[in-house]
Amino acid sequence: MTAIELRGVRKEFPGVTAVRDLDLTVETGEVYGFLGPNGAGKSTTIDVVLDLVRPTAGTVRVLGRDPATESVAIRRDTGVLPDGFSVYGRLSGRRHVQFAADSKAVDADVDAVLERVGLADAADRAAGDYSKGMRQRLALAMALVGEPDLLILDEPSAGLDPAGVVRMREIVTAEAERGATVFFSSHVLGQVEAVCDRVGILRAGELVAEDSIEGLRETVGDEATLEVTVDAVTDAVQTAVSGVEGVSHVSAADATLTVNCAPAQKTAVIDAVEAAGARVEDFHTREASLEDLFLAYTEGETPGSGPDASATTAGSPEVSE
Repeated sequence: MTAIELRGVRKEFPGVTAVRDLDLTVETGEVYGFLGPNGAGKSTTIDVVLDLVRPTAGTVRVLGRDPATESVAIRRDTGVLPDGFSVYGRLSGRRHVQFAADSKAVDADVDAVLERVGLADAADRAAGDYSKGMRQRLALAMALVGEPDLLILDEPSAGLDPAGVVRMREIVTAEAERGATVFFSSHVLGQVEAVCDRVGILRAGELVAEDSIEGLRETVGDEATLEVTVDAVTDAVQTAVSGVEGVSHVSAADATLTVNCAPAQKTAVIDAVEAAGARVEDFHTREASLEDLFLAYTEGETPGSGPDASATTAGSPEVSE
């Protein structure tokens, strides 16, 4: 059984198409990172999955059920951390988590859940006095109640300090090991890269890429990123390197040149640097980061786009999430 299945989903608002004919499958037990620039349609897609808005066209299945007719059953088996979560200011953290348990009609060890997200010491404080990061951890605690089959986390790291981000990542990993499916959108790309089995990248309401991080890297990675440290970066050095066949981009920071080039031209780049009078002190090839991949798919042409490309290049205007 798939955890989330969207087929031909389209969502239109007055004057705006937020999601365009979206096909998306999230397998049971996987951690799926849902990425895209602001306005790409990520939050609208999540709202469709949760039946907070109805699609204009297409079909949606969540945990094998139709959200339009079985939303209560789906929500019982789903934990949700929404973007922009608001607390009930007068209620304690403990009362929030107990409310989540009562809403799902499940028994929950409230203290254990609060301990897990790092709020045990603040359990009886009014949530209105919580910091932004504490409120985010409280929202996560409520999502974890009842050991849901599906966790949907919309920007789960918002407001968290570095320790909180690490804790969030550990919880996502533990939930996946338990057998839960985790679907989350995030702008913290390093976190996505650390925990996700697959990533989908949305642009202008269309899924322009979907694969493992390594698979995306292979698609984009027809170029190498060569970092060359020299004794001094001069205009002559940059000009020489820019003139090497197969070099698409050259930038400099302090004494390091960053060169995007065809893999076979790395030696030619080093030779050009030395021929221009600079001394090479160190060099290495850098693997494309998720940030590189994200930018490649969301700015300009999608890698591999064209008549024979498997990925779709969206050319529509920016839309609201």
